Amino acid sequence: MKVPRLRLWLATGLVAVAGAVGALTAPAAHAATGCRVDYSVTNQWPGGFGANVSITNLGDPINGWRLSWSFPAGQTVTQLWNGSMTQSGAQVTVADAGYNGTLATGASTSFGFNGTWNGTNPAPASFTLNGTACVGGVTGSPSPSSSASPSPSPSASPSATPVASKPCDIYAAGGTPCVAAHSTTRALYRSYSGNLYQVRRSSDNATRNIGVLAAGGTANAAAQDSFCAGTTCVITVIYDQSGHGNDVAYQGPGGAGGKDTPATATSESLTVGGSKAYSLYIKPGNSYWRDGHLTGVPTGSAPEGMYMVTSGTHVNSGCCFDYGNSETTRKADGAGAMDAIYFGTSCWFGGCSGSGPWVQADLEWGLYPGGSQKWNPNQRAFTSKFVTAMLKNNGTSRFAIKGGNAQTGAMTTLWDGALPPGYSPMKKQGAIILGSGGDCCATNTNLSQGTFYEGAIVSGYPSDATENAVQADVTSAGYR
Repeated sequence: MKVPRLRLWLATGLVAVAGAVGALTAPAAHAATGCRVDYSVTNQWPGGFGANVSITNLGDPINGWRLSWSFPAGQTVTQLWNGSMTQSGAQVTVADAGYNGTLATGASTSFGFNGTWNGTNPAPASFTLNGTACVGGVTGSPSPSSSASPSPSPSASPSATPVASKPCDIYAAGGTPCVAAHSTTRALYRSYSGNLYQVRRSSDNATRNIGVLAAGGTANAAAQDSFCAGTTCVITVIYDQSGHGNDVAYQGPGGAGGKDTPATATSESLTVGGSKAYSLYIKPGNSYWRDGHLTGVPTGSAPEGMYMVTSGTHVNSGCCFDYGNSETTRKADGAGAMDAIYFGTSCWFGGCSGSGPWVQADLEWGLYPGGSQKWNPNQRAFTSKFVTAMLKNNGTSRFAIKGGNAQTGAMTTLWDGALPPGYSPMKKQGAIILGSGGDCCATNTNLSQGTFYEGAIVSGYPSDATENAVQADVTSAGYR
């Protein structure tokens, strides 16, 4: 469905704020004020919709903001992230979340929400920021400064702009914290400033950790390029950002043990948020593993959820391109011993419609498209360059599978219902698998291929609202 998008160039100006939200002070004499608001409906369904709102400060720096508008057709906000909200009738006010309250000149921040509508869903006609309306222009002249240094500009360093919530911040806010968080492209927490992954070069077997450009930012691909110049590199470890120590190492000699090899570090470059990054480009014979049953990964019938960003253009039917919970034994130990996202073209039980690739659940002893071995008619292929895949399982009765385009739009629910017969309760063992099936690769061959950009495993059963917010963040990350 085509959804409306409205860029609003509204009323005038921006009032400077000091201290806590709502504690307005008089602006400095002749302060330059101005702002712009972009309001877009990102997804709409009968009776409900999702939206994203972006604020750009065009005037002097501010510290603390409140954005207000009036819904024209009785819409209501039901859930909001990256801010706090009050609504009285048609009037809505959203205040900053603290970490995103400071806006330098030219800086932007955004928040998202889910809402309800009835009949029509027009965009608001006007917005006010800190009590004055925005026109998308600047009035007045720059405030006097006590130093010769200019005010921050849009070209300031990444640390000058507050970082919005990332997937693991969103999961934690929803009561389902990440217990493992992996990515070669970006931080999955707004405050994460550590390493993303490790590369090893062939010329001398030296290793180098690749971190982020700034806290909450994208990978420092230039560090990899410099280290690997004139030789080849492989990715040996993807570090866990959650603080649980659930780093995954390649399943082979010198790694997690086994017969697989590490993935080449430069098979695919891309941009995320305008910055260069590299993917974990899995070919047959590449995979990663970690025994996390003592370091927070859910076991037995405990509920859990997970997501990953992958690619719909680098897939095959080999077993099995998975990310999630697997056996500590690296053997096929029975129904329910695994709980992992599968993405690929394998039609395990037959009767599939189309050629995929599909998001399915690897629960061991089969890749499940839904709640049974029969083909799920709600399944659909995801062939876009970047794909978001999600799986959640309450461990005793219910699981859900979702897929979406990681560049735009909402998630599609493929299954939300009963576990397959024989899988209640689940018997998860708590290892983490990435790029292979659970009974790989200590003794047998890994035939799968796929691409991994980011993903996380969480403790608890995430709400749909939380997953919607994670998808909104993924689509705003700028995968290109």
